[in-house]
Amino acid sequence: MALCWTGTAWSPLFVTDVMAMKPLCILGPTASGKSSVAMAVAERVDDVELVSIDSMQVYREMDIGTAKPSQEEQDQVPHHLIDIADPGEDFTVSMFQHAWRDVSADLRGRGKVPVLVGGTGLYLRSVIDDLEIPPQFPEVRAELEERQDLPSLFAELERLDPLAASRIDANNERRVIRALEVTVGAGRPFSSFGPGMVEYPDTNFTLLGLRMDRSWFDGRIDQRYDEQMQQGFLDEVERLSTRERGIGRTARQALGYRELLRHVEEHAPLEDVLIDAKVRTHRFARRQMKWFRRDPRIEWVDLDASGVVDHDAAVARAIDVVRRGAA
Repeated sequence: MALCWTGTAWSPLFVTDVMAMKPLCILGPTASGKSSVAMAVAERVDDVELVSIDSMQVYREMDIGTAKPSQEEQDQVPHHLIDIADPGEDFTVSMFQHAWRDVSADLRGRGKVPVLVGGTGLYLRSVIDDLEIPPQFPEVRAELEERQDLPSLFAELERLDPLAASRIDANNERRVIRALEVTVGAGRPFSSFGPGMVEYPDTNFTLLGLRMDRSWFDGRIDQRYDEQMQQGFLDEVERLSTRERGIGRTARQALGYRELLRHVEEHAPLEDVLIDAKVRTHRFARRQMKWFRRDPRIEWVDLDASGVVDHDAAVARAIDVVRRGAA
């Protein structure tokens, strides 16, 4: 029997109620506890299955550094859009969107309710807003990559598509080149595709965001890296570096992996690359929050600034949001 939170206790939630629910998205920056809350929701509500919205959890063999759900958790609650790509493949937003459509049709056909969980903002928007994904122009991209001058590439993007440039980290080579590739190849600004990233149309999804005090949050990121190293993160990266099929451009940019690959392949000091990984992840989390804060459709749960998260309250709010979506 499934349960729902009444404010003071758990009470029955029947399958007929679940079937009427709007799909729920539990989102937030990296290390905010999204997966834990989502697991608890799935355990308490019948016919719920989890869908990862994470651009790096799609890759097989990248488990520890992406904080992928354990095999035990995946056996306990069905998970989707995990381990669907080889690390040597450059998996795209368009590929993810198509994969989601297949999963969504399967869940509907089996009478299951999807709970989406993750922090990759563009992947999330591709699902909830059914974005028009820009086409690829390999020849244009190859020419841009040959230039090997990121400052001039970003300056060109600022000139051709200032809106896209304002939303992209000038140091993120992959995203700068992608935006330029589309702008030049399609003959229209990268930012013009889809409903526009500054527009937030009505959606069939209910969005619940987790946020917390930034000072505690940085410490949580650092702690997670320390735990991942104890779990064998470095060994995982060493195995990836010796793969026969290699590691693709996209997978190499994953948080922590890029830095540890510098240690494995270039012999950079381990202590230094770990510091770099933590700093880059702090900055990435801030960009995630900036991205999510722009979306007025998100209902926020503020987690305890001391770091003592009221887990049941967050879970209760998630279930309550879903039930109100069905009203």
